[in-house]
Amino acid sequence: MKVDYYYPPGPPEKAGTAAQEAAALGYDGFFTAETQHDPFFPITHAAVVAPGLEFGTAIAVAFPRSPAVMAMTAWDLARQTEGRFMLGLGTQVRAHVVRRFASMWVGKPAPQLREYIQAMRAVWDSWQNGTPLQYEGEFYSLSLMTPFFNPGPIRNPDVPVYIAGVGPYLSALAGGMCDGFHVHPFHTVAYLDEVVLPNMERAATEADRSLDDVERVTTVFIMTGNSDEEIEQSKAAVRQQVSFYASTPSYRSVLEASGWDWGPELTAMSKRGEWDKMAAAVPDEALEEVGVVAPIDSLAQAIKDRYGDRVQRVGFYSLGSTLMQDNDALRQVISQLQS
Repeated sequence: MKVDYYYPPGPPEKAGTAAQEAAALGYDGFFTAETQHDPFFPITHAAVVAPGLEFGTAIAVAFPRSPAVMAMTAWDLARQTEGRFMLGLGTQVRAHVVRRFASMWVGKPAPQLREYIQAMRAVWDSWQNGTPLQYEGEFYSLSLMTPFFNPGPIRNPDVPVYIAGVGPYLSALAGGMCDGFHVHPFHTVAYLDEVVLPNMERAATEADRSLDDVERVTTVFIMTGNSDEEIEQSKAAVRQQVSFYASTPSYRSVLEASGWDWGPELTAMSKRGEWDKMAAAVPDEALEEVGVVAPIDSLAQAIKDRYGDRVQRVGFYSLGSTLMQDNDALRQVISQLQS
């Protein structure tokens, strides 16, 4: 199992120092997100000083950028990292695409993302092999590539494309045509086994592929410490975050897979602005299904026991855990997960 470092929201110029520290701790990968800063710029800094790491976006929002613009950014990062860049894409929701990015929302995110990836790959094929650029779909059309705008071939042209999602449609899209799938941290093993993995495997089979062709990646809510008191403190922060996710109707299927019916209650509380009261509605048993509760010295084995071969890469979704302040303990947990 590979272990990845997730760069917190921060300026791109500090990513180099963070990547060096991540490499020293033994992490395999360095992921960025599109929150307060562009997700690509930190990687350009990190890749220079930590060439042993893999790099990826988890995620970059696809639709506000054209497939050709995204293709160029990914191509340059694949060149710079010598093939150690993973392009992670997400669809986002209508409100953000329209109101935050001032972009068009066509209302068919999975079919649009499928075309988006096909269009990018057509651009890459044109650059690498000199294939005339000709892509025609419902949402995207590409037909012009002149030598002046063609960056030419690179040593590692097969840029891995990962997508992120929650439901069956994006799970199937990943299984059918992607190199990896970012499983949302708000999940349970029941949801993985009943929704995510079956849909990925079905689509992979239909595309004459295997589930093993798609690397599964996730961040894990960890509730850990060196004492019961520290573990309980860690639980409190995770409980609050889980209540936020569970209040969102689009994540309702995760609750349903485990037979939980408290989602609507949380949604109603959020609409009333009762954010400080929502955590109390999340039962203890839910925390142990959504995340991993274990002392630091047995955390790695607990993560392995939870996931088995369901995922191949994990990161730590830590909300104040003492593990993240103890480099020696963290280095040991990472090594145990990798072994």
